[in-house]
Amino acid sequence: MNNHRKPPAILTVIVLVIQGCSAAPALPDPLSAGWQGEPVCSMLHKDKQYRVLRCSFPPGTGHERHFHAPHFGYALEGGRMRITDADGVREVTLPTGSSFSSEGVAWHEVFNIGDTTVSYLIVD
Repeated sequence: MNNHRKPPAILTVIVLVIQGCSAAPALPDPLSAGWQGEPVCSMLHKDKQYRVLRCSFPPGTGHERHFHAPHFGYALEGGRMRITDADGVREVTLPTGSSFSSEGVAWHEVFNIGDTTVSYLIVD
């Protein structure tokens, strides 16, 4: 005797709908994210351990919402940037030659509010 019954079709549909609603859209990484359909980062190096990206932002250029894995950054050309993330909106001055590191960023967006091109290396 078979004691295994198939769940009603409506139950299967409900489960699929719930799973679909709970799936958050994936954000791009910094290389995949761009600005108004154009890339802002290029890959300079990649191996099994890390990759190096160069990201450049002329005045009035941003970086659409994206995430970051743990990384290190170095400012080749500094300037003024507006950063929007889960903590809100802030404006920062990134000095040329400065460095920064992060354990990762769930999401953020940046925009060059200055009058000089900002460029930096990201090692992740």
